[in-house]
Amino acid sequence: MTALELAIAVRPRLHLALPQKNHRLSSIDQLLSLAKENVSMIVVMRSNATEEELNAVLTRIQEHGLKGRVTYGEERNIVGVIGAAIPPTLREELERFPGVQEAVRITRPYKLAAREFHPHDTIVQVGDLVIGGGSFIVIAGPCAVESEEQIMTTAFAVREAGAHMLRGGAFKPRSSPYTFRGLGEEGLRLLAQARAETGLPIVTEVMTPTDVELVARYADVLQIGARNMQNFQLLEEVGRSGKPALLKRGMSATIEEWLLSAEYIIAQGNPNVILCERGIRTFETATRNTMDLNAVALAKRRSHLPVIADPSHGTGKWYLAPPLALASLAAGADGVMLEVHPDPDRATSDGGQSLTCENFAALMPQMTALANVLGRRDARWRR
Repeated sequence: MTALELAIAVRPRLHLALPQKNHRLSSIDQLLSLAKENVSMIVVMRSNATEEELNAVLTRIQEHGLKGRVTYGEERNIVGVIGAAIPPTLREELERFPGVQEAVRITRPYKLAAREFHPHDTIVQVGDLVIGGGSFIVIAGPCAVESEEQIMTTAFAVREAGAHMLRGGAFKPRSSPYTFRGLGEEGLRLLAQARAETGLPIVTEVMTPTDVELVARYADVLQIGARNMQNFQLLEEVGRSGKPALLKRGMSATIEEWLLSAEYIIAQGNPNVILCERGIRTFETATRNTMDLNAVALAKRRSHLPVIADPSHGTGKWYLAPPLALASLAAGADGVMLEVHPDPDRATSDGGQSLTCENFAALMPQMTALANVLGRRDARWRR
């Protein structure tokens, strides 16, 4: 059982009696209370641990000059160890105590997003789709919604090829204020129409905190773009919306900064965060960005959150997107996001990195074959 699955209460008590049921908080609130205490270690007690065994653990923690904060649950209790000078042997020492299930050292500045807090993969459910936990998802569609004909043609094409979700921008962050910046709410209505006619859930970007309520009325997943990765007010508002969030890595962001941004969303009570590697800015000019597959593998190791890759933005070249999509899958990504347009030469945004519908259809069997070799399940698989 992971920390997120434990039904624990956050109110500390001097006595070891179980709290009343009306003091129970959600699992995210329970973990958040420990994260805010900046605990350096958590000690998970067994479900049948006695008060004497719990007191023995607290006594040993105090003998080391540390503080123990107990949170009580219906099934088991957790002790948060507070203090900077954690002896290197304390974990092994505590795990030998009767009644202790495990002790976990917390070393990252992000807590709720860390695999140390939550050893098992998080699975984000979007309708009938599951993202993470060994499944593989393909999100496809145009960079920007341009017209009803364009989005409907693309939606039907990617669905027939095997895509699971439809992407498309209604609000577009552009480097130049004079380029096409999206259709706004009309674009959202067209995406909703495409979902109604194809059954594909939609992913679209939200750019400002004040737009979250509007975009959330239409979207199944709220995308936070690379330029907004550290827009902390936006992160918190998306967290409060309760909608699944797709968080792109900033073009110059470290992996730690990326995961700390995810922490902002989870800390608002929303654990449904999908990380997206979309390339970083380096000295290389031959491609739009440098696709950092190191980040895919490392984020999967350091965090329990699902990680997908965007090779369209990662390379900026349509002909590089297919091999990098396959490489992302091999690196452990839980899915890919690809830009697809029925006529890339006439696209209002990012035509040079968009696959045609035919090229996307040719790529899908290759990804399916590789996923089968790697033992990955289709995202439509249900528990």
